[in-house]
Amino acid sequence: MPRPSHPARPSRRSRAARRGPVLAFALLALAAVGGCGGTGPSAAPAPAGSSTPPAHIATGSAAPAPAAPAATAAPLPASEPVRVRIPTAGVDASPVLRLGLEADGTVEVPSVADGDKIGWYTKGVTPGQTGPAVLIGHFDTARGPAVLKDVSKVHTGDEITVSRADGSSAVFRVRELEQVDKSAFPTAKVYGNTTRPELRVITCGGEITAGHRPDNIILYADLVG
Repeated sequence: MPRPSHPARPSRRSRAARRGPVLAFALLALAAVGGCGGTGPSAAPAPAGSSTPPAHIATGSAAPAPAAPAATAAPLPASEPVRVRIPTAGVDASPVLRLGLEADGTVEVPSVADGDKIGWYTKGVTPGQTGPAVLIGHFDTARGPAVLKDVSKVHTGDEITVSRADGSSAVFRVRELEQVDKSAFPTAKVYGNTTRPELRVITCGGEITAGHRPDNIILYADLVG
């Protein structure tokens, strides 16, 4: 699937699916998924001193060790997502938005008015198909906390359930959590081909700087049922 160039949002610090062959597409100029902290399309910057706490994913000893890897479930046929549930983050979002590419090749993000919803990147696979399905949601917007405001409560081993238009559900288990500076967004890792059904959930994180959150938080999950 196309590897989008994510909307370039101000980033000042460093921290360390396909429907066709991904490798057939040249890498675009890469930045990170933006649109958090009020920086999405038609949004004003988040107000200084926002009461929304910073989103941080603790790595290493702070996150519980994952359970023994379960056998990957068989891939599912294509069917668009209609509902996303992440119990540990208090997420139960429906309907699921359809996100494509902007005219400049950057990935769409939900509007500020849709801060309580999660979007699915339609240029990739549907959740449950072989490849990386990608979901994107706000941590907060200029209006305040958004759908993924409690993403820091997610740990490895937690489940994400995606209900699909055909009546089936794809259950994923979180394998890895990553927080990266938007200027170092791992495009190939997120959008590159995989040999099994996988899921990515992307939002923003870090302390607000000049009205923007400088990081992306990415959940990587595998289909288990």
